[in-house]
Amino acid sequence: MNSTDTEYVEVQTSAGRVRGSWRPTTGGRGNPRSAGFLGIPFAEAPVGELRFAAPVPKAPWEGVRDALEFGATAQRGDPGVTLIPEPSIPGESTLNVNVFTPSPENPADGAGLPVLVWIHGGGYFAGSPASPWYDGRNFNRDDVVTVSISYRLGFDGFGWMEGAPSNRGVRDWMLALEWVQQNIAAFGGDPSRVTIAGQSAGGGAVLTLLGMEKAQHLFHGVYAVSGALADVSAQRSEEFGRQLAASAGVAATRDGFASVPEETLLELQKKATALDPRAMDKIIEEGLPLGPSVDGDLIPRPTRESLRAGVGADKPLVMGTTDDEFSMAMGDAAKMLRWVPRGILLGRLGVAKGRRRAYLEANADVVALGKARLAGRVLTDRMFRTAVLRIAADRGKAPTWLYRFSWPSGVFGFAEHCLDVPFFFDCLDGPAMVPLAGPNPPQTLADIVHAGVVAFVSTGDPGWPEHDAVRQIARVYDVSTRDAEDAYSSVKALL
Repeated sequence: MNSTDTEYVEVQTSAGRVRGSWRPTTGGRGNPRSAGFLGIPFAEAPVGELRFAAPVPKAPWEGVRDALEFGATAQRGDPGVTLIPEPSIPGESTLNVNVFTPSPENPADGAGLPVLVWIHGGGYFAGSPASPWYDGRNFNRDDVVTVSISYRLGFDGFGWMEGAPSNRGVRDWMLALEWVQQNIAAFGGDPSRVTIAGQSAGGGAVLTLLGMEKAQHLFHGVYAVSGALADVSAQRSEEFGRQLAASAGVAATRDGFASVPEETLLELQKKATALDPRAMDKIIEEGLPLGPSVDGDLIPRPTRESLRAGVGADKPLVMGTTDDEFSMAMGDAAKMLRWVPRGILLGRLGVAKGRRRAYLEANADVVALGKARLAGRVLTDRMFRTAVLRIAADRGKAPTWLYRFSWPSGVFGFAEHCLDVPFFFDCLDGPAMVPLAGPNPPQTLADIVHAGVVAFVSTGDPGWPEHDAVRQIARVYDVSTRDAEDAYSSVKALL
């Protein structure tokens, strides 16, 4: 279809009218068409006086605003080869939402549809909502309105400085969700049925929001895909801010950082956050220095403490991981690790001496594949999979469902980081799929994974038994899908 054949559609938002376009869905069932509205600003451009400020709602505009192309992204420059295609788009107005809906013209025709709001990952310093994988067309096919949101990244979004509000990126999430509450009915969605979801840092984002008293009115369910919580301590956040200011030669104040060009600050940030393999245990224990911080205000305490105190207990939660999130990162180290004694390797990765034997026995299948795969599994378990069991325990009897994504990629031979995202969105026909999944990822598995998400967003129940402290059932997505008791048993030696 060329541009002259495009069929447009308009919706009135609280700030003004927007024009989107119709596109086809895939799969040959449900709604055949999806309307996409791209790059709708929910806040003023965070530049000038607003660069390190809390987000300011977008002022009204006159006439009809085209929402036909993705807006500017907080991610700058060429991100290089990434597991998920997440392009950078230049421009100042980086705080945008993308809305995908099957029924923008008849939003009052019966009850509004359930809504999925997606927060992208990228370690809180990278990523983009402009990925073709985050297109909600096939959720629209299945009667779910979908929104993807942007937020400030890295130091601009999460860095500490005197005179500026903390957790600016978190405040961006919240204002975007406020926008959804105010506007989604006009796109055919139901603001009383909003599920927030995200992957990696985005999964950590939705867990952070789940534990925030001040965010509870903004959503009704949570789906965390490979969630990576940050919970940076106030002390560590301030120390990093002061160190970055010193490297820039400015005062650690809002005015000081405002005098540093964006490109310069990004380069200094990159150097300051470069990973040192020799400090891997510290990185695992403390995480990266940029991300949501426990500021005593917006985030008054670490997320898990809030969950144990019952915050978010009325919200249903689905969470899980791939089996080998970070094993591919160890591929280049295979030859070197051959000469490292197993005990020393486990020690460097933070596995206590008294836990090593039990852990090796529980992961005998991975041990047999070599030390690089073992190292990757330990990283995966310590950074992702143990958190699943701990958060489930923190929530007590709150409605919680677990899953494992175990299907082995046709490229890597195991279920690596990001592999489950195209199954979640049912977009296996999308671009850049082969480098991650191989040439023939199973559509039948995408149908099952996606259907579980649709069921959860629509009803609050994904369709398999809830987690409980005794049986600890999880849905296991593999060559065949099954519900397994004690599905995360191989990580328990680390708890």
